Amino acid sequence: MTTGTRPEPEPPGDDALADDFSTLLIGIQRMLRRRLRQGMEQPRLRGAQVELLRLVTATPGLRVSEAAEELCLAGNSVSTLVNQLVAQDLLRREVDPGDRRAALLYATEAAEQRIEAWRVRRRALMGELVAGLPAPERTALAAALPALRGLAEGLRALPEESALPEESALPGESALPGESAVPEGSALPGQRALSEEE
Repeated sequence: MTTGTRPEPEPPGDDALADDFSTLLIGIQRMLRRRLRQGMEQPRLRGAQVELLRLVTATPGLRVSEAAEELCLAGNSVSTLVNQLVAQDLLRREVDPGDRRAALLYATEAAEQRIEAWRVRRRALMGELVAGLPAPERTALAAALPALRGLAEGLRALPEESALPEESALPGESALPGESAVPEGSALPGQRALSEEE
């Protein structure tokens, strides 16, 4: 009796892969936010507010126009976000010495502490989950990172007219503790923003 070799399963088509990836990504982001929100007492921030804070924390001294371009948002939308965050003492404006009509944006110490505390908690939670995966799956996850970065860059490179329309809820990524979704199209450079603090 001869035993045949079981054929390798066919890889999913591009459409099926895209659907599965998108569904998993949103589900992971949603569950991650829920876990990290537990025990948080700070008032929620909106997704666009979080993305702006993260951007300004990483690149202090941005102009509103530069932040708008990076987040793929209209300048007046970013101005509104700036006003909201300044009122919460999470962002401060300084006059641009090179152009006194423009303002430079800086995160306050409170904002920096909030974002860093969230990152520490997220890193600890995800680190524990990743460590619990079998070694081959951890290897596969690491091998997929370049492809994921490529997807992020591809989204960023899309011309404005080809981008998805603004939505009332951002397709989940991370966000600071329990932030509620807000209509916009911001994201990690070139991606949609998260609806919660990252």
